[in-house]
Amino acid sequence: MTGTGIRIEGLRKRYGSGDTAVDALKKVDMQVFPGEVVGLIGPSGSGKSTLLKCLGAVIEPTAGRMILDDEVIFDDGWKVKDLRALRRDSIGFIFQAPYLISFLDVTDNIALLPMLAGKPNAEARGQALDLLKALDVEHRAKAMPSQLSGGEQQRVAIARGLVNHPPVILADEPTAPLDSERALAVIRILNEMARTYETAIIVVTHDEKIIPTFKRIYHIRDGVTYEEAGQGQEF
Repeated sequence: MTGTGIRIEGLRKRYGSGDTAVDALKKVDMQVFPGEVVGLIGPSGSGKSTLLKCLGAVIEPTAGRMILDDEVIFDDGWKVKDLRALRRDSIGFIFQAPYLISFLDVTDNIALLPMLAGKPNAEARGQALDLLKALDVEHRAKAMPSQLSGGEQQRVAIARGLVNHPPVILADEPTAPLDSERALAVIRILNEMARTYETAIIVVTHDEKIIPTFKRIYHIRDGVTYEEAGQGQEF
């Protein structure tokens, strides 16, 4: 594997000040390489949501360093001028719910992001169709979100997260609403897409069905990360 993927060093996030200050993140160190899918696990209140918001450039950390695809994006302050462009072009998001736009068909749900980035409509739709084919839902390209099954909707959401070929994808409980078979199918797809597009993928999960599939896991407790080897079970 080449490139950095994403590296986090000594990341901290403090809310408030003085006696009322709360340290949501105290010391986060992580490395996820291109082509790798890593699990992030922790109890409620451990700092998972805060960490995702920092990694997604939604909130500003208090201190630390973040390197994305060999570029320092945060070093005790943002080093990137346009955070909106950073989120659009370099960070993919996959959520527990697909959040597809109900009045756009499947292709346009995926193509919208590259269109907003300035790509011609035909090129953006071509990218969307390529991903739909890779995810075995090309036959649903003209369907509306309401016509899709839950598993199909999640595949479309994965395609949307990948469409700009971001170096990192943040997946927040992507298998929570799915049964075992569909949950493992989603993890299989994420691993295939990570390898194909050299994407570093972080999966936040409580889902006991998929935890054994990770080769590496980061636990977060009280705002501190701990790495351990996963089982890396085949699926």
